[in-house]
Amino acid sequence: MAIVYTIASGKGGTGKTTTTLNLGTSLALLGKKTIVLDADIGMANLGLLLGLEKSKITLHEVLAGTAKINEAIYEGPGGLKVVPSGLSLKGFQNSKPDKLREVMTAIIEGMDFVLIDAPAGISKDGVIPLAVADKVILVVNPELASMADALKTKALTEMLGRTVEGVILNRAELEKTEINRNKVAELLGAKVLEMIPEDANVRRSAAFKTPIVIRAPNSPAAVAYRRLAASIAGEKFQENSKKEEKESFVDRLARTVFGGK
Repeated sequence: MAIVYTIASGKGGTGKTTTTLNLGTSLALLGKKTIVLDADIGMANLGLLLGLEKSKITLHEVLAGTAKINEAIYEGPGGLKVVPSGLSLKGFQNSKPDKLREVMTAIIEGMDFVLIDAPAGISKDGVIPLAVADKVILVVNPELASMADALKTKALTEMLGRTVEGVILNRAELEKTEINRNKVAELLGAKVLEMIPEDANVRRSAAFKTPIVIRAPNSPAAVAYRRLAASIAGEKFQENSKKEEKESFVDRLARTVFGGK
């Protein structure tokens, strides 16, 4: 049965959606049947990162009861399955967040991992993604406001009877890695699963609407995402050699553009 991870944060702008996409893609590249779902029905940034913003059927229509979930599942990079949300305010207004439980029941069959991109902050729309998760992962930045808001999300998660699996420290300073890791773990009372370093390739990849783990698989952030995926999947992580990096990038790009295996 699939393991459902909700990727959450306290405040917006921590890199939660980018993390969801790259972690999901990394799991798919490991051969794990993985689907990512954009439960942030108000902002809906996941589709933007993949060029799916013009999709006619999204999670909005499913939550409004006008479409079935299988109609809102799209093929993503590396074999990843993607359920985007729509961008229209009307679609947002017509959505019924309570139907997300039904959606989850329908999509977990045959999957190894389901990743939910949750809305930032504490709201009614954000409670359900936390409540349906097997495990919650918090994405934070090394700043006080991010930590304080993450603590609130952690408290809410525990009130719902769920557990925080750990924390991803995004945009970390590599030269202060251990200091940051220890401080964050102590402050949030949760294990730091991975440090994602500041990396210009993240924005470049977003501009090309391609996950960094495919466009620049050996860049610092991509390596961290792939290492995290291997840990979650229970597999040994191995970095690509330069030759393998070039070959794998060409192969993955061909799959993304032309389809096929």
